[in-house]
Amino acid sequence: MEKIGKYDIIRELGRGATSAVYLGNDAFAERQVAIKLVRADALGDKEYGKRFNKLFLTEASLAGKLSHPHIASIYDAVSDEQGSYLVMEYVEGGTLEPFTQPAGLLPIERVIEIIFKCCKALDYAHRHGIIHRDIKPANILLSGESDIKITDFGAALTLTAETTQVSGIGSPAYMSPEQLQEGTLNHQTDIFSLGVVMYQLLTGSLPFKATNNYSMVYQIINVDAPPPSLLRPEVPVAVDVIVKHALEKEISRRFQTWEDFAQALADTFNNLQKPEENVPEAEKFKTLRKLEFFNTFSDVDLWQVMRISNWVRFSSGSSVIAEGDVGMSFFVLAAGEVKITKQGKLLNILKTGECFGEMAYLGKRQFQRTASVSAVNDITVIEISSDSLAQATESCKHAFNAAFLELLVSRLEAANTRLSQLLLDRNISIF
Repeated sequence: MEKIGKYDIIRELGRGATSAVYLGNDAFAERQVAIKLVRADALGDKEYGKRFNKLFLTEASLAGKLSHPHIASIYDAVSDEQGSYLVMEYVEGGTLEPFTQPAGLLPIERVIEIIFKCCKALDYAHRHGIIHRDIKPANILLSGESDIKITDFGAALTLTAETTQVSGIGSPAYMSPEQLQEGTLNHQTDIFSLGVVMYQLLTGSLPFKATNNYSMVYQIINVDAPPPSLLRPEVPVAVDVIVKHALEKEISRRFQTWEDFAQALADTFNNLQKPEENVPEAEKFKTLRKLEFFNTFSDVDLWQVMRISNWVRFSSGSSVIAEGDVGMSFFVLAAGEVKITKQGKLLNILKTGECFGEMAYLGKRQFQRTASVSAVNDITVIEISSDSLAQATESCKHAFNAAFLELLVSRLEAANTRLSQLLLDRNISIF
């Protein structure tokens, strides 16, 4: 085949049961394009023709509507005597499928970056009233080190459309429980599917494995996936928690928004960039035992703290928390000093063993930071997210509750002392 419509064909890129994809040249726009040609006999099939045509029209309807750096653009949609075809952005590099195999796994930080970009793209689509419904490695194209493009919106559900949507489509291994049960869908079905993709990129294995679709469906609906770190020990606990949150069966327990998912990934990625390198567990345990915050923790509780925490180094002058940021982590200073500022004014200096960011724990939710924290000198901080702490034993949780209660009492006493001194300095009686 030399031409499809006005496009010169360079070579075939791939072929499926109902369509073939070609690399073409758009002479007018001076760019290479990918052309997905749907076979005429597929559209005319008595049993599945209407479905194939519906999928084609769904994707064609998005031509020119989704403009995002991480969504493959659809330039044109044509139906003529050669068949029906879509003209799309050509992305060199292929899909994520090779990186879901044990021998081809990407570094953990690259996986997090890729999934973060997918979150941003799918959030954009959702804000335009579109749910993808078929998120899987084959529909995510990789360009360069970690640039991605989401493609194949043929199965997309358009929330604002008045036409009947095609149901029962997608890839079973990546479907959410509500999708398998043909329930009402929202953007959280894509969150679940992306959680499956993340799991597979991290481990080289699907979270739910079965020999047939019936068994697969049962597992997705009823069985919790083992944590990724069980298959790949270097996966941090914080990443285990993110994957678990994305794969929750009940949508009320799943990430509620794409921004929630993306923020959790961003927080973890920042920590992976600055890990505390090669510190033996025994050395970490000794450090914890010396810190005032952990005075009342048992030895067993301290080993739990090591399991759920990230140890992060910051150089002098580095920002640890920025005023206005939203987070779910609190920090204990393992070494060095930090300064607390608000609108550029110094509020306090914290020393080794002190805690900051505790409102994220006490509020049990994402909390907007009301002050900035930066390193006075080279520091090491122990970061613990609320989600990670939720995985700890009840004994460890009780120890944290007691530590925070003691912290609040001491800070209240200090505030009362400062207030009393201020009033005395102004010759005001407090009685």
